[in-house]
Amino acid sequence: MQSIIVGQPSDLTVDWAQCVVNQHDSSIVVSKVAVVSVDIGTTTRIRINVEHDAPHLIPNQWFVKLPSLSWQAKLITALPRLLHTEVRFYSEVARPEALSIPELLAGQSQLGKGAVLVLTDLTSVNAVPGNPRDALSLDQAKEVIKQLAHFHAHYWDKPDYKQQYRWLAGPVRRVEDFLGSLLAAPLMKRGLKKAAELVPESLHEHALYYAQHRSKAMRFLMGGTQTMVHHDCHPGNLFWEQSKPGLLDWQLVRFGEGISDIAYFLATSLQPELRRSHERALVNLYTDCLQKEGVTGLDAEQLFERYRTHLVYPFEAMLVTLAIGGMMHLESNQELIRRTVAAVADLDAFSALNQQYL
Repeated sequence: MQSIIVGQPSDLTVDWAQCVVNQHDSSIVVSKVAVVSVDIGTTTRIRINVEHDAPHLIPNQWFVKLPSLSWQAKLITALPRLLHTEVRFYSEVARPEALSIPELLAGQSQLGKGAVLVLTDLTSVNAVPGNPRDALSLDQAKEVIKQLAHFHAHYWDKPDYKQQYRWLAGPVRRVEDFLGSLLAAPLMKRGLKKAAELVPESLHEHALYYAQHRSKAMRFLMGGTQTMVHHDCHPGNLFWEQSKPGLLDWQLVRFGEGISDIAYFLATSLQPELRRSHERALVNLYTDCLQKEGVTGLDAEQLFERYRTHLVYPFEAMLVTLAIGGMMHLESNQELIRRTVAAVADLDAFSALNQQYL
């Protein structure tokens, strides 16, 4: 197979696109490639239009992910090889039918050379990508929770899957966890400083204490029943086909506790007023959906307590994103900090967590 790994949007030429098409049908001829847009964050995301003579077989609109052109983002994502993980997810992981994700056109990953992921652009299927600042309605939140529950139930407490995809907990993930704990305190301190009045002083001491003891906290947060989780469920990583949601950006996929995805999703995706009014009912909906899928041994009250503790992670993630810079548009980052701060404060998440691992 010819290499399709490139480093710049300008490298997405006719010859490059022909190599992608050849993986499907070498008789198809590419005649033109036009870059539609470039967005730089944790990865470089490029939308392109590819003219060829078989649009009935392969769509003309493609979405390409390359390593980030932002040096800050590249610095923090290179060692844990996050894009490599996403390429492998799309290429290897068996997914339940109801999980909506973009169609894979090509993916390649090579140590020392980089990675590239080529997907069908959402516009090809009349889908609308989310924006990190989107505030979802109650009905939208219910639909996302139903899909997450279906996804989690598929892998729930199944050692065979964990063995089959053991690379999800392999050396690359251990590097990510090590770096996360090593850099947690300085990045939290910097994030709190840059966030200024977005984070009340009353949370600073708790946040810094958590960052200093992050390894212990993570051991507790990873201690529940294991399933496959997305681990980055904010509104910008969703897309919508009419009223049905789908999930984007699988760089952080791993085995973990399913309720962590629900905590991340509700803390980042709902305006605080809506979340306060409905979060317990939404967690109960998640529990009910799991039970309908055949998951047993669930305790709704215990699951809600786990939900409380997992709220600290989206709070940390948004502050670390701000501290590093170049990974998310500033206005979106600030809005998600505002929402996650409210969730952590409302449910006294740091105290709930500290009581468990101290």
